[in-house]
Amino acid sequence: MASISLCMIVRDEEDVLGRCLDSVKGLVDEIIVVDTGSQDRTKAIAARYTDRLFDFPWIDDFAAARNFSFEKASCDYCMWLDADDVFTEPAREKFQELKASLMPGTNVVMMPYHVGFDENGRVTFSYYRERIVKNHQGMRWKGPVHEVLETHGTCLYADCPVTHWKLHPSDPDRNLRIFEGLLKKGEALEPRQQFYYGRELYYHRRYGEALKVLGNFLAEGRGWLENQIDACRHCAYCLYGLGREGEALEALFKTFCLDLPRAEVCCDIGQHFVDRQRWRQAAYWYKRALACQRRDDRGGFVLPDAYGYLPYIQLCVCASRLGDQKQAKAYLEKAAAYKPDAPEIAHNHAYFEALEQAP
Repeated sequence: MASISLCMIVRDEEDVLGRCLDSVKGLVDEIIVVDTGSQDRTKAIAARYTDRLFDFPWIDDFAAARNFSFEKASCDYCMWLDADDVFTEPAREKFQELKASLMPGTNVVMMPYHVGFDENGRVTFSYYRERIVKNHQGMRWKGPVHEVLETHGTCLYADCPVTHWKLHPSDPDRNLRIFEGLLKKGEALEPRQQFYYGRELYYHRRYGEALKVLGNFLAEGRGWLENQIDACRHCAYCLYGLGREGEALEALFKTFCLDLPRAEVCCDIGQHFVDRQRWRQAAYWYKRALACQRRDDRGGFVLPDAYGYLPYIQLCVCASRLGDQKQAKAYLEKAAAYKPDAPEIAHNHAYFEALEQAP
């Protein structure tokens, strides 16, 4: 059976680190924790689980810290987790099966990363990440922020999700601060970093600057396909923020020049028409969303609701506004099959009951 080193970088994670390490008990063969300057009890907690505890001075470079952690690994494979990641019990069972069946010729294991959840804990946002890589094969982390592993060789997609379960928000300005520090030093951003810099500008509502950065990223055409599609979506969000609604819709349509439609984009377009009470056009795009194939293995950001629940609940609204209450109720039941306890389901059931009881 393959041996696996868990490699972590941490800082001031006393409230979550124990939870993370408890969730991997018995799954990995070595635990390496690299501390980048904790002022709390993080190191003391880590010491309860491993004696492979190292210090690394923080230099505003996540890749450098992660590469340092991988250099300390002695097992066949390296796996990374953040301190606020966990393996749920079902994921633990899948991981044990994965480890037992992992073939020596596998260089990279991609695993789902569940990072967004609704009020009932259902996953609303996920994507695949390179989670496990073969050791001593020259695979290195790249990028001071939003870092990525540069991988090669045989890749396995495993249905074994890691859950990102935050208890407190991280510094909202950290990533932007790192990007702007790089630019101030005259460093050029490679395409992936340019893409994420544009997103950070958007999150900070600096829409004009974000639009310029993302526009340049798209014009150069050197970025990963899924990032290009997401960049078009974020260009649209910036344009909405600037009141340039027609251009925003055009930005969404540009994704169709890159690849087949994504349900997420079709739902964005549907929302555009819902916001303007253009119900027939909205219904068309939500039906298009339902026709899209969900492909998590493409590696892009996935909104599971866009592939079922969201189109159906919005089609319910559209049909009702168009006067077809029977069809609207049928769409409501389809939406309820995905999320029976969603607040919108109860609200719409009450709405139709009131309609039926009206004189």
